Amino acid sequence: MKTARLSALSLAIGLALSSGLAAQTDPNDDERAERDLADTPIDTIQVTARRREESALDVPISLTTLSGQELDEVGAQDITYLKQVVPNTTLEVSRGTSNTLTAFIRGVGQQDPVAGFEAGVGIYIDDVYLNRPQGAVLDIYDVERIEVLRGPQGTLYGRNTIGGAVKYVTRRLGNEPAMRIRGSLGSYSQRDLMVSGETPLSDSVAIGGAVATLNRDGFGTNLTTGADNYNKDVVAARASIEWTPGDAWFVRLAGDYYEDTSNPVGGHRLIPGLFSGAPVLDNVFDSRGGLTGENFTEAWGLSLLAEYDINSNWQFKSITAYRNNENTQQIDFDALPGVDVDVATIYDSDQFSQEFQLNYTADRVNGVMGFYYLDANAFGPFDVRLFETGELIGAPGLNAFTKGDVDTSSWSLFADFSFDLGAWFDMDTDLELSVGGRYTSDKRSSRVLRQNLLGPSEFFGGDPIVLATTSDFDGSDTFTEFTPRVSLAWKPNPDQNLYVSWSQGFKGGGFDPRGLTTLAPGTDGNPPTDDEIFEFMRFAPEFVDTYEIGLKSRWLDGRVNTSLAFFYSDYTDIQVPGSIGADTTGDGIADTFAGVTTNAGSATIKGFEFESTAVLGQDVFAGGDAVSLATAVGYVDAGYDEFITAVTNPATGESALEDVADQRVIQNTPKWTAHARLRYDMPVEWFGTDGDFSIIGAWSYRSKTNQFEIPSDFLDQPSYSLYDLSFVWRRADNRYEIGLHGRNLSDREYKVSGYAFATPDGTASTLGLEGIMNAFYGPPRTVTLTGQVNF
Repeated sequence: MKTARLSALSLAIGLALSSGLAAQTDPNDDERAERDLADTPIDTIQVTARRREESALDVPISLTTLSGQELDEVGAQDITYLKQVVPNTTLEVSRGTSNTLTAFIRGVGQQDPVAGFEAGVGIYIDDVYLNRPQGAVLDIYDVERIEVLRGPQGTLYGRNTIGGAVKYVTRRLGNEPAMRIRGSLGSYSQRDLMVSGETPLSDSVAIGGAVATLNRDGFGTNLTTGADNYNKDVVAARASIEWTPGDAWFVRLAGDYYEDTSNPVGGHRLIPGLFSGAPVLDNVFDSRGGLTGENFTEAWGLSLLAEYDINSNWQFKSITAYRNNENTQQIDFDALPGVDVDVATIYDSDQFSQEFQLNYTADRVNGVMGFYYLDANAFGPFDVRLFETGELIGAPGLNAFTKGDVDTSSWSLFADFSFDLGAWFDMDTDLELSVGGRYTSDKRSSRVLRQNLLGPSEFFGGDPIVLATTSDFDGSDTFTEFTPRVSLAWKPNPDQNLYVSWSQGFKGGGFDPRGLTTLAPGTDGNPPTDDEIFEFMRFAPEFVDTYEIGLKSRWLDGRVNTSLAFFYSDYTDIQVPGSIGADTTGDGIADTFAGVTTNAGSATIKGFEFESTAVLGQDVFAGGDAVSLATAVGYVDAGYDEFITAVTNPATGESALEDVADQRVIQNTPKWTAHARLRYDMPVEWFGTDGDFSIIGAWSYRSKTNQFEIPSDFLDQPSYSLYDLSFVWRRADNRYEIGLHGRNLSDREYKVSGYAFATPDGTASTLGLEGIMNAFYGPPRTVTLTGQVNF
């Protein structure tokens, strides 16, 4: 299979470098615009952040937009690249996985992927919300642009966009037949191939699609199994058919498919084995986990978009979508050969969503109103094989089994309208008032089954013996909330937009998918009642109120663009999921683990974002060349005002609720993020062929990052910088291009996630025999050669 893919990729790059020239006419025969880069202002960016197309400068929201061409030119491979260039944003591959996403914006997010927990940052593909994080590390291919919206987006984007939203926008089809072949070869035997094409079938119907195979050997090796660690083996595809039956109609049926058969990802132990004395490995990408089994992810989706222009002012839009995701993961928590907290898990989910929009556009009023419905299920059984002692005497080992089955039924009504007050009141200024709100009803039904077993569960081929049932919970609750938004924007001239805004965000409540009902406290020493168990398992919604003031500007006839935003967020009823070792037999030894999810308290988050793009020089070294600079700086001052948790007195063994806000931090939120990208473009003529040559150098910086609410000298990542460099040559008529991309050129090792089941000093285990203090790392230095042909 890999040999066949490599052969196909080699053929594609061969076409890109040789056959492409033969497939086109002499560029000197083409009539094309003068390619004087020095006379070209920075392009005006069009976005759909407010569910209508408009200039980014006109939108009173802090946002970043990257075009597909920009992402291709710097060699970006998936959306985790965005954390390098988007201020106050964290997008990482979740611990122990290859395609599950952890997303935080401005200190708000969620890193636990288990069914029952909701994301804090909404991920969208063409306005279709992805309800689960599995398979959400979206590979970048055949994309038109990606928009990152910071701050609560509940009015227009609904539930679970309390931190912000990431919009992955694919290209609409063109009016002419076209085909693109893009291939890449790189470090660690990277072998990527993407083929896309489109063609009209008639004046009103067009079809198109893209397929990609993305492959790479591991950055390291599992020294126990011999398998590659951090490898990549992905196949992805998209297809669409577009129908325009008349001037007033547009209909698009689209589908996508994703398959990931990459190996299980093993963590790097940061402490020696507490039982075996196994030393810490030198290579952070090597691991020693002995867990066998395969990882597998298959995700697919269908969407139907219909737009109808009722008249020049009103447009009706319908978005119907279905998505399905099947995900099997093997995670060796202790990263050692023995069976000690070895986890096999299944994440299966499906969702149906329907959205109706009614958009209004006029000189003085613009807006949208609509209805949204989501019906989703997330099913997640997982085995936690805790000890191997039973296996040593020929008996099956102890297994802490959990099965979570969560149904979500959510509906909402929303509206958001902008009013041109200057036109309404005959004012000599451009003053826009935007008012919006969304009412959401969110019903969660959850079944949580926890059992201590001998042997693997039936989901992983076993026929276990049930030792004890520690949870058998079945409950539901409905959470309703109205989330408003108001903004006032003043444009003293067409190139300046000063705005203030207030918005609310809401993330639905639920039931702890790892909770142990047998640990629920009763009253006066009595066994807990059903109501007390319900409240023990339940956690409430969380909320954020964000106040923002910003200024977006264009200077020097569009050669300089700047965006500055200051924000203040009041974050309340924060959901903090966690797991602890639990003793269910009373012998003082943790024989399972328990979920501990609380609405811990409140936090204050404030900071700013500054972004700019500028043409620094023209005709600097050669006629028609240009030097440009893009910068981004983000600052977040985030801290808990209240964090209520149970604290045990070591002398008496009694527990009491205490406020430990001064001992907790906001996770996955560095105080400073920064990015600078310096670019040099020049027109060149090589071998009788006109083209453009670009050199793109980039620096990215992230200050210290805490992986969890409890600081850890082992897991927390100190500040670090990444350096990238790209060389891109594109033929003048865009027929083909060649790029050479170097990423993380200083080969910096940096942690992106981890597990901790050990005391803070790493000398004692809180679950399992060996102690768990493992980290997962971002990619090392890589170099990639890319070739593309456009037919």
